[in-house]
Order: sequence, then structure tokens, then C-alpha cells
Amino acid sequence: MRTIFHLDLDAFFVSVERIIDPTLEGKPVIVGADPKQGRGVISACSYEARRYGLHSAMPIKMAYRLCPNGIYLHGHYQEYCRYSEAVKNILCRYAPVIEQASIDEFYMDFTGCEKLYGSFFMYASFLQKTIWKELSLPSSVGIGSNKTIAKIASDCMKPKGITYVIPGMEEEFLRRMPVETIPGVGKVTLRDLNAKGFYKIGDIAKAPLQYFSSCFGQCGTDLWEKAHGRGIEFLSPGHDRKSISKEHTYGQDVIDRKIIEQTLFNLVSKVCQGLRDEGLQTSTIGIKLRYTDFITLTRAKTIRPTSDDKEVYETVLQLFRKNHTRRVAVRLIGVHLSKLEEFSEQEFIFEDEKIRRKKMFQAVDSLRAKYGYASINVGVAQPSKNA
Repeated sequence: MRTIFHLDLDAFFVSVERIIDPTLEGKPVIVGADPKQGRGVISACSYEARRYGLHSAMPIKMAYRLCPNGIYLHGHYQEYCRYSEAVKNILCRYAPVIEQASIDEFYMDFTGCEKLYGSFFMYASFLQKTIWKELSLPSSVGIGSNKTIAKIASDCMKPKGITYVIPGMEEEFLRRMPVETIPGVGKVTLRDLNAKGFYKIGDIAKAPLQYFSSCFGQCGTDLWEKAHGRGIEFLSPGHDRKSISKEHTYGQDVIDRKIIEQTLFNLVSKVCQGLRDEGLQTSTIGIKLRYTDFITLTRAKTIRPTSDDKEVYETVLQLFRKNHTRRVAVRLIGVHLSKLEEFSEQEFIFEDEKIRRKKMFQAVDSLRAKYGYASINVGVAQPSKNA
């Protein structure tokens, strides 16, 4: 039987903002879009703000109507990354195996460590207190026999809670919970489950596997297994980054192509710097385009691996010009890079131009790291005639 911990940092973005500005303590704090523009969504909100009915991913316009006296912040993403890394460094001192699931979530495998650490419940408390003492960040911990149970358990006693699901009690633990408690059950799946009479996780567990898989396919099989308390038991500590993306939502919908193309250039500049910061290159480049009527399209193209702004921007521009066919204003634009791999200079050993450009971007990145991103800009690349 495995012993998996899931540590979730409580209202993480808000907690970091309160470290930066202690006067925010005890107040309804919302991190996300600007409510004055009335666009975008909530990234995170304090427990004080949740009393007004606010939650993550809620449209900021609706949030402002429910909580007009809240404190709305754009956020400090670099600080969030820095604190996340600090938490990981603490956990690395004590956990044999760690998998970081997101910026504020960590799985740890303590299987076979009973004699070393004693009570797992007490050890979870020790980890919480250590993170609080060193970083002033609150957290909740779930302990279970697999990742699914541990993750669900960590949500049960928030904030600053610890929930330990005794091995063998997984089904009983889940039975009365609503089906949307299962990780991965979104609005569409929830609607389909409810339409067929599945409201509690125990309802899924009672159904025959064959019936459930025939109704929902492979997704149904996975949900049925989770309803019985089963899940992934082994962590992936060497989890590679799969993609890098940036999006921009306009304050007012835009119909001018030149403005959109300039936005795309700025987004490309940021994602490409992200690639180079991690020593990566991409071979699949995609765009996301959302119109004012919320119709959204995504398109992608595979090219030779690169981290060069010019090559990525030419591809992005080609995709945009080919697919922006409606005479409707644009609400959101985004750039997505995937199929990432480590950069190998040997690939370009005889291509002097690529090496020169790589060194140029290294110098640009170095200046930005020292003086800030806006300290230097690269000129807008012109697409080739064949683009």
C-alpha cells in the first residue's frame, strides 16, 4: 500500500500578496483581471472574498457585482514562482520523492517511511509548520493510498487542514461526495453524469463498469476506477514541461489587424524568452483566437525546432492571417508553444546565422534579467513572402 501526500498551498497568490503587503490580512482580496475593464477572470481570491460567493475562474465583472468593496490586484507572478520554488526546496529536504503538479501543488511519496517518520498525520503537521515558519505560507495536506485520494483529501479541511484517509476506507470516504469532487470532472461531464442520475460518487461506484464505460467511454472507465478509490500510485518527479503559452484579453474588442499583429509579436517575444530561460526549443507553434461573440479557434503548425523570435513570429503570423477570416472584432489572442525539447547547439554547428542570432538573444535576455523586460525590445520581424 502506497502513502502519498498532496500538499496544497491555501489561496497561494493571495498569501504571497499578503506577505508583500501585510495590510491585506483579513480583507477580501481578489487576484486577477482589472474589474474597471470588466473583462477577464479571477485567478485566486481570499477566503474572506469567498464568503461573497467568489471563486477562481469567475468572470471579474460578476465578482465585482458580488464584492464591490474587495481589493482587486493584478498580481506579482514572478514572486509566486519564487515562493513556489522555495516551498519545493523545503519539501526536498524531507520527502524521498516529489512531483510538482502546479505552482501551488506538490505530491510526495512517503511509502515505507513509517519507521523513519512515525505518525504520518504528525509529519504532515510538521511540514505545514515548517513552511509557515520559514515562508509564512499556509497549506493543507491530504494523505492517501494514491494521488487521487490524496488530492481530494487535501481539499476537505481547508485552510490549514490535514486529512488522512485510512487504507481500505477509500470508497467509504468518497461515497457521499458530489461527483464533481473527482479531479477532471468539469461542467460538461457533470451535466452528462447528472442527466444519467449520477450525483454522488457512490452512485458511480454502484454502477456496473460495463454500463459506465459504454455510456462515457474511456473517460467513464477512469471515473469508475476513481469512484472505487483507485488512482495513480507512483509519482513522476522528472515531469518535463509540455508547453509554454501566453494570452492577451483586450480591454475593448479590436478589429484592426495591425494592433492584433503587434500583440502577437509581443506575446511571441515573451514565450520565446521563456523557452531560452529553460534551455528549450519548440517545434509546434499554435495560436488561439477568440472573437467578440466568444467563438474560439485554435490552429497549430509544426516546424524545425527553434527558439528564435523571428521564426516563431513568422509562423504565428502565417497562422493568424490564414485563419482570421471573419469580419468580427477580436476579444482574445494567444500563442502556444509545444513539443518542447532541450536546445542542442550541435544541430546548427555549420549554420553561422542561427548561432549569431542565438548569441544575440542571449545578450537580450541577459539585459532583461538585469534591467527588466521592458529595458530592450527586438524589432518586429517581417514575414517571408511565402508566409
